[in-house]
Amino acid sequence: MKNFQIIKALSSSSAVSGKAKDNSSMFIAGGTNLVDLMKKNIVAPDKLVDINGLDLKKIEFLKGKVSIGALAKNSQVAEDASIKEKHPLLALALAAGASQQIRHMATVGGNMLQKTRCSYYYNTDMPCNKRTPKSGCGAIGGFNRMHAVFGASESCIAVHPSDMCVALAALDATVLVEGPKGKREINFTDFHRLPGNTPEKDNTLDSRELITAIEIPDNNFTKNVHYLKVRDRTSYAFALVSVAVALDIKNNTINGVRLAMGGVAHKPWRLTETEKFLKGKTVSEDLFKQAGHLSMKGAKGYGDNNFKLTLGENAVAEALTIAASK
Repeated sequence: MKNFQIIKALSSSSAVSGKAKDNSSMFIAGGTNLVDLMKKNIVAPDKLVDINGLDLKKIEFLKGKVSIGALAKNSQVAEDASIKEKHPLLALALAAGASQQIRHMATVGGNMLQKTRCSYYYNTDMPCNKRTPKSGCGAIGGFNRMHAVFGASESCIAVHPSDMCVALAALDATVLVEGPKGKREINFTDFHRLPGNTPEKDNTLDSRELITAIEIPDNNFTKNVHYLKVRDRTSYAFALVSVAVALDIKNNTINGVRLAMGGVAHKPWRLTETEKFLKGKTVSEDLFKQAGHLSMKGAKGYGDNNFKLTLGENAVAEALTIAASK
């Protein structure tokens, strides 16, 4: 590992100013992803700004929304009784992510910023446009079983690995950030980017901005919800395909629906067309099969991951069926 300097921030403003003075520096909190990247020399910052001392760990239920501090631990949020009651989909997604030990260290903000687990990104001997722009994409034409079927480009077919982010995309969350130019809010579905010609840019943050909180508006999705994660190893593995489902069902009619997928794109993949198709219809097995088929419209495999086209369709139908049966 390269030698680096570490400074401890005492406030959000001092963290932002410290980062702004040295654009090559990086924020660190739990470090569950960043430290691995540094060990492998994928990233090599000269300076780390430690933000663990900031007052950003609270979960607050406010009028019309819940605010979750960026430094709240994944386990803290997943196990919070009020989160389980009012936003059970988020609790389910968090519980499906990583191992218990990692959830005790990983933060909400860090979870959002974690890098892809593409093997070509982690292997510095292989070409990767995300790691080294314009070097090529080893996954295209290589072993791409874990890779994207939506929103990919000729530059990158990697997927975003987070489970939490799939649920937040479905729940219409908002990201609060602070930077040298002040504070701003970003719709969660706009936070992460598709690769395009600049796959090295994972999100829409300015490099000097700090995530301070996530806000989720109140909703009626407290019963008929499910997070389905299909993976090779149940104990701890990243999703081949995941589906976040939230339904508002009354008299067997779907009055409201939120759907998002993970493991299929460079960002959490919101299924807005399928949501529109389902709203107002009567729950049935055939309806959910149709929804699964519609959800994979426009998907494209790259060889080893062609199975995701069928798996994704079946996973959406199964997740909807499980959610509706609760």
